[in-house]
Formats: sequence, C-alpha cells, structure tokens
Amino acid sequence: MPTVKPPCKVLVSGANGYIAIWVVRALLEKGFSVRGTIRSEEKAAHLRQLFSSYGDKHEVVIVEDITKEGAFDEAVKGVDAIEHTASPFHMNADDPDELINPAVNGTVGILKSALKHGQSVKRIVVTSSGAAILHETSTPCTFSELDWNEQCLEIVREKGREAPNMMKYRASKTLAEKAAWEFWNKHKANVGWDLTVLNPPFVFGPAIHAVTAASALGTSAKLFYNHVAHPNSSGATNELLASVGTAWIDVRDLAEAHVISLEKEAAGGERIIISAGLWKWQDFIDAANTISPPPKLATGGLPKGNPGAGTGHPSTVHLLYYDTAKAARILGLKYRTIAETTKDTLADYEAKGW
Repeated sequence: MPTVKPPCKVLVSGANGYIAIWVVRALLEKGFSVRGTIRSEEKAAHLRQLFSSYGDKHEVVIVEDITKEGAFDEAVKGVDAIEHTASPFHMNADDPDELINPAVNGTVGILKSALKHGQSVKRIVVTSSGAAILHETSTPCTFSELDWNEQCLEIVREKGREAPNMMKYRASKTLAEKAAWEFWNKHKANVGWDLTVLNPPFVFGPAIHAVTAASALGTSAKLFYNHVAHPNSSGATNELLASVGTAWIDVRDLAEAHVISLEKEAAGGERIIISAGLWKWQDFIDAANTISPPPKLATGGLPKGNPGAGTGHPSTVHLLYYDTAKAARILGLKYRTIAETTKDTLADYEAKGW
C-alpha cells in the first residue's frame, strides 16, 4: 500500500487517552492533520486548548460508545489513515466481558467503518500489547511476533469471573488483535488499506492528557508513581522492587512508532513488538536518586529500595525477553533510556504538584 505522509489526515481513536494524546501530538508535530475521537464534549476542551496552535489541522469529534454498530462511520470519512488506540486497561473487571467486549467490538467496529466508508484510508494502525504475545513461564523465554498468548484465553475460559484480573486484560488484548487480523485477512482483497499492529509492553513516561491527580492516572502510569515517587514505594518490599519488572517503552517513543508506522511502506501487514528493553522497579528508583537537584514531590521524597539490586545485579532473573529485530529493521526507533524517562516523569509530577 502507499505510505501516508504529511499533510494527510489521520483519525486517532480515544484521543484523550494517555497514549493517544501523545500520538496526536507526534502526528501534528510531523505536519499531519488529526481528527481525534472522544466520548463526550466535556473531554474536548483540554485537547482543543493543548493543540490550539495547530488551528484547523486539529479537530475533535464525539463517538459516545465505540462498541455501537457504525460508531465510527462518520469519523472515518475523508481520512487517509487511522490510529486505533481506544481500549480499556484496568484491573477492576468482574466479568471478563467488561474488558473483552469493548476491546473486540471497538477494534472490529472501526475496521467495519473503514470498510464501508473509508474510501480514502490507506493504512490502519492498531495498538495491541505485549499482553497478546507473552505467557507466564517459570524459565526465561524470548517471545517474537510469531507468539500468541493462548494461556490467558484458556484461563479465562476455565475460570470466567474467577480468573485473575491481569488474565482478563490479556485476554481482551489477545482477542481484539486476533479479531483485527481475521477481519483484515477476510476483506483485504476488497479494501484500499492495509493493517499494522504495534505490541508494546509496559508504557511509562510523562502525562499530557487531562488528569487532575496521581490517583487518576491509568494503570501502568499509576504503578510507576506508586513505586518510584513514594518514599516507601507504597509499601513494596525491597525484594519486590528488585524482582518485579518485565519490558517497557516510553510513551513518547510509542507515539513516534505510531507515526513511523504510517510512513514506512514495509510496516503494512506487520505485527511489530516495540520495546526499549528490560526493567525492574529498582532500576527506575536508582535512576530517580541520581537526579540533581532532587525533584520536589508532594509525597515527601524518593524511595531507596536496595540500590543496585535491579537489572544489572548478578542474581537478577528476567523471565521475559522480546525479540525486537523486526521493529529495528522496519521502524528504526531510537528509544529513551530509563534515566531519561525517569527524569522527565518526575519533573512532570513536580510541575503538577504531585
């Protein structure tokens, strides 16, 4: 398929979300026009103010319920590409379908709208997750784009509401991505667009969406705040800080990956893992304690944990590795370091009075 270049217009779903709003910014900075979808008019004010300098290159439209049939029919008209980021990520679902239905129906719904009304669409980029790839293992394992998380689907099938919340979330991402590929493979002969799926791990970094308090941060961002910005890491033990952690990416690098995925012809039809590398909480804590002058946080100071006990320690075990060769070959991303992300995120907290 032809690549999508500025000043083409890109539809970004869930544009007020933690990841999506950085995608909007990255697209606008590159010279694209952006149409963002949000659920209500009250959520539009922050976006309009933040991107007011871009004038009519930035617009906001209301899609109240992404799971409704035809929800995106109007939104897809006249756009050259779609970045679909809207999907629930929380650990409070009782019924697995609370996560699975909006994830699957929202993803398939936007593809259906593109099939019917997206005559000018050339590429659709869907934000999936490493959650759709990995499975829990007791020995170190390297995962690639060829892997699918069948483990979470089995557990959710067997246990239903009693399944661990993380498994419910992983099932939602796995099923949504499978549905996207199934839809595209069924219809690719009849559409003028191709599909790219990005699979990031944990996403950290500063927040530019409308968030009034640290307690209102999304799941991964709140975990970072609780472990790295609290003097006692919100009660986490030193052992936990040194042992918990998998792979990560800075939200700004993920946004950049979304832009490059439109511009690179080779990204079409590809599933791409994007990861900056390995982490343990202790790595971010150690980075935080090297910042000079130290950030002034409302929490009263930084945790210490057990300095040096993170990724570089000889006894540290990582069970999950990602093969990121495809991302390197196609996208050529340069990733921010743990030190850079930590410094910028804590500066963000300080600026917000957190």
